[in-house]
Amino acid sequence: MTPAQQVALVTGATSGIGRAAAIALSAAGFEVIGTGRDTARVTAPAGVTHLDLDVTSDESVASAVKQVIDRFGRIDLLVNNAGVGSTGAAEEFSNAQTRDIFDINVYGVMRMTKEVLPHMRAQRQGRIINVSSLSGFVPSPFMALYVATKYAVEGYAQSLDHEVREYGVRVLLVEPSPINTPFGAHSVQADTPMPLYAAGRRNYEEVLAKNTSNGDDPAVVAKVIVAAATDRNPKLRRTAGRTAATISALHRVTPARVFDRTIRSFNRMPG
Repeated sequence: MTPAQQVALVTGATSGIGRAAAIALSAAGFEVIGTGRDTARVTAPAGVTHLDLDVTSDESVASAVKQVIDRFGRIDLLVNNAGVGSTGAAEEFSNAQTRDIFDINVYGVMRMTKEVLPHMRAQRQGRIINVSSLSGFVPSPFMALYVATKYAVEGYAQSLDHEVREYGVRVLLVEPSPINTPFGAHSVQADTPMPLYAAGRRNYEEVLAKNTSNGDDPAVVAKVIVAAATDRNPKLRRTAGRTAATISALHRVTPARVFDRTIRSFNRMPG
């Protein structure tokens, strides 16, 4: 590692967006450490060091960050990408499942952030990029828990950015479109399904499968993450992909009642 080389820590980096981001950041000149719960099952891309990390464990988070600091002396960039989707009506999820989803998607982000912030403040520089979603600013029926976690991450990131900016640290958001990954297949299924939601749930699963199969390549998001990491004057939030950009623009200018009808139509729900 050269003295000027910056160090990036990417969570959820063994597949999908996280893997693409790790590869792109390495190509952009970063020393990249990519994490996953069991990195031994996959081969690390060239230029990426794999490290086991469970974002739901305080001990695992503290150990991983310490290992990076001990080996590389610094962390300049944290990409909070690790997360899990959810499939089902909100009422169909047990409280235990709800807590588990929030533990990964929200508290995992907070654990990682709290652990790296002291190092970034001491350096007087650093960036934390939170991979949010199109679902971080628009509703999506039958994804209520996932959407709730992304709304929470967006509020946390925007507020925290104001708190730490004076110490040279920025907290930023990247909001992807549907991406061509096995997102639906890897999502948590509701553990108490109810017959009255069955038709709506099936519609959602069909819409999700179509959107992800036609979605952008993870490299599209990776490119935006690199831009957020390297721009001299970073923007607080960036969309990534065609659909997110279009819906973000519509969300800003469309009357609420019209936008509400658009959401229902898009998800094949009765008016």
